[in-house]
Amino acid sequence: MAEFDFATDCWFLTGPTAAGKSGVGIELAESIGAEIISLDSMAIYSGMDIGTAKPSRAELARVPHHLIDIVEPNQEFSLAEYRRLAESTAQEILSRGAAVLFVGGTPLYLKALLRGIFEGPPADWNFRRRLEQEAAADPELLHQRVAAVDARSADKLHPRDTRRLIRALEVLEKTGRPISDWQEQFDRPRAEETCRVFTLQWPREELYARINARVEMMFAEGLVDECRQLVSDGRTLGRTARQALGYREVLEHLDGKLTLAETIDLVQRRTRQFARRQLTWFRSLQECRDVELAGEVDPREVARRIVGQATRA
Repeated sequence: MAEFDFATDCWFLTGPTAAGKSGVGIELAESIGAEIISLDSMAIYSGMDIGTAKPSRAELARVPHHLIDIVEPNQEFSLAEYRRLAESTAQEILSRGAAVLFVGGTPLYLKALLRGIFEGPPADWNFRRRLEQEAAADPELLHQRVAAVDARSADKLHPRDTRRLIRALEVLEKTGRPISDWQEQFDRPRAEETCRVFTLQWPREELYARINARVEMMFAEGLVDECRQLVSDGRTLGRTARQALGYREVLEHLDGKLTLAETIDLVQRRTRQFARRQLTWFRSLQECRDVELAGEVDPREVARRIVGQATRA
């Protein structure tokens, strides 16, 4: 039996937040006889449903979904853990004769599946806490420190991406080599014609309008109550879960730091910024094939177009 390879054995549907991935994903899965594996770093957390736009009950009933609600919000979950679970799940699906379709918008997960990852040394939580405290005092400090020792990583990381900046410094501290050196072997793209990776693309203003509308819908559906429930009885969210868009802002609202209107506006603005970062990531992955969308779209027709693109490759 041939060795399993995500890039050649699976399908991928990705794109920025609010691009319509779930609806198109359902149609595409039914068209190719696939089960869906989530490609979303926040959908893994149970109880975080509205803010992560998890598939509806009706969608879950149409197509089997995997790697959703597998971790409690107060737990940590690494990229390496996701990749291992994704591989075992994909192989199990393929063994039953079904196709595998990854659907979601986490570019780091996508890159890890297509090109592999550098797992690196284990986390040093004391080291991380110290750097978190330094970053709280000076938000630009970590990026400056990374730039001084690993310019390649600094160029790729947002100055406020505290978690990844800390990891870059941690790897250097533990291994004596910059993380960009270790990751270099995973920066080589796979041949596009051997991959079935499709990215939903919208005109910028239409995408922003979709994002704004989606955020308003989340609040109308009860995002504030969902956050209140997540931290009831003294419970807390873990480091990663707390960074989920929408949740950290609502938690500030619940702490009295923001009005509801300010919270909604902030979530919309940060989600638009997040979408821009997603698009930058997708452009850097040559394996991705754009699927251009505009105006009113029929998810079934979009799925047909994707199958057609795959067939012509």
